[in-house]
Amino acid sequence: MPKLDSIDKQLLTLLQQNSKMNVKELENKLNLTKTPIYERIKRYEREGIIEKYVAVLDTSKLDNLMVVFCSVTLDSQNLEVIETFRADVANIPEVVESYLMGGANDFLLKVIVKNLEDYHQFSSGRLAALPNVSKIRSTFVLNKVKNSTVVPIS
Repeated sequence: MPKLDSIDKQLLTLLQQNSKMNVKELENKLNLTKTPIYERIKRYEREGIIEKYVAVLDTSKLDNLMVVFCSVTLDSQNLEVIETFRADVANIPEVVESYLMGGANDFLLKVIVKNLEDYHQFSSGRLAALPNVSKIRSTFVLNKVKNSTVVPIS
């Protein structure tokens, strides 16, 4: 795990808030010149600290999209079953986040669909049809309270 100094933490926080912030703004906020800023950013990319750059969309402004969290229990928790399920859900476009969990459920999925009918087709037709899926519990998002991609760096 790479060691981050205080400037690294400040720079990463700024980039998380706005990855399109220009170098001049970064220079002013960090009191550094262009070259060390570029070198640090390239290092973050090389070391995988920065995975990729994306546009974060507001789902409430897009064609009535529906967000659903699915808790999935598998009928077995052996490594092969878990890896198979992990690979299967990675290829389903409606699944935008997937987490292997400890506790009552094996996976937590964040799913985005157009409407309830599409969710029914997804959960009953695609998700339940995957091997070793034992139980699916769905929770429907009524209103987004907070949605942040910023990882707190202390």
